[in-house]
Amino acid sequence: MIAEMKKLLIVCCVVLSCKSSKIAGIKETVREADNAMQSGTPIFAKGHPAFDAKKINYEGIDNTKLQISFKEPVVIGVASKPEKWGYFQFPSIGRRASDGSIQVRWNMTRDAIEAYGEDKFGVAVSTDNGRTFRLQDSVQTTGSVLLPNGDMLEIYTPTPIKEKELALSKPVGVGLENYRKSNFTFYRLHDLPQSRQGVFFKRLKKGETEWKIEQATLVDPQAARYSLAGLVPIVWWGDIRVAKDGSLVAGIYPGFLIDEKGMTDPHSGVFFYRSTDNGHSWQIQGRIPYDATTVGDSLAAKRGGYSEPAFEVLNDGTFLCVMRTTDGVGIGPMFASYSTDEGKTWTKPTVLTATGVMPRLLRLGNGVLVMASGRPGVQLRFSADGQGRQWTMPFEMLPYGEVKKELSGVTAAVSCGYTGLLPLGKNKFLIAYSDFNYRTESGDIRKAIKVREVTVNP
Repeated sequence: MIAEMKKLLIVCCVVLSCKSSKIAGIKETVREADNAMQSGTPIFAKGHPAFDAKKINYEGIDNTKLQISFKEPVVIGVASKPEKWGYFQFPSIGRRASDGSIQVRWNMTRDAIEAYGEDKFGVAVSTDNGRTFRLQDSVQTTGSVLLPNGDMLEIYTPTPIKEKELALSKPVGVGLENYRKSNFTFYRLHDLPQSRQGVFFKRLKKGETEWKIEQATLVDPQAARYSLAGLVPIVWWGDIRVAKDGSLVAGIYPGFLIDEKGMTDPHSGVFFYRSTDNGHSWQIQGRIPYDATTVGDSLAAKRGGYSEPAFEVLNDGTFLCVMRTTDGVGIGPMFASYSTDEGKTWTKPTVLTATGVMPRLLRLGNGVLVMASGRPGVQLRFSADGQGRQWTMPFEMLPYGEVKKELSGVTAAVSCGYTGLLPLGKNKFLIAYSDFNYRTESGDIRKAIKVREVTVNP
């Protein structure tokens, strides 16, 4: 059983206070008690606090033993005033630049379809492996994947186009009411105007210095795309990995499927595409369709489907995908699914956590698998088996409790819950996350972006 389904027994021994940017003298032994179930529903306890620097000797009842060190969080950006939802959140960490520097960026615009393509970010750069950061005036493209031919590629979201400016075909379905109290209208992908087909990337060719935007071909006769609020966007978000044969595999959302009757399932799934020409064209490889009858979520039929997939290739070549469920009825469980044939077929998704958004996966060189997610708060979990079959309890990056309107903006959340992960070596990594309750030196509560180093050893 997964470790989040277990009650917690924590034995703590605090011996020294922490100092900024160093591992503190706080040492704890954390043990898990017996598994707890009620009426077949897993009990997911709040995780162990890891807000400040500390060292933890973790012992799971499945004989998992890990040594985990959390450094003190480094604050890299603080809002100067209360900010609405969308601003000072959604942090990400790019690939290392050629000079070894690390860039963290965060959103500085609305979380809305109208803001797609605006590319308004805050950004900070570190030249000392994340120990310190300095704010930058402009963001640099860093790429999300290094291709076998030496190019670098990053998914790009262009500005949506108004419906009235396009010659649209007959719709093939209407979606569920979303948070904007309006519906999606679906169109067959291959019937859309050329400007709304395919997928867009930023590419840096090997040996060049200028990133260029390009439109790649997307071959999927059963796929639909949507319009919303009078706009037609191209949303193709997710992870890209390099397979053993050098081809590229992308696990993306939203994935809307047209059925045998020619109508679109309003619930989103996760679609997987393969490219054998370094990302210039993509063909459908496989799908994880949404299962509204799934066990473990009584509100499954009312949700919008699977979204925000994290996709990783494990040591033995198995694909692992962790997905969020949400929309309409609040934050739902996260689910996990596996593929042993490079994404063509997938196991029936099973509940992994009670809630969560934007999971991130990172396979370390020492075999430990890291998962970050959020809401409530921000959590880190570890899988010592490297397969994601057994996970530790969550370790909480931020305190959370009673929901109330916060002073940092018009939200009750303590964080957006979105994170970025970057390996620093075979046993350590950086995590970036937002803190909506950061207290400034003047005593004000503001949104902030934090980065911290974490080391984990079996």
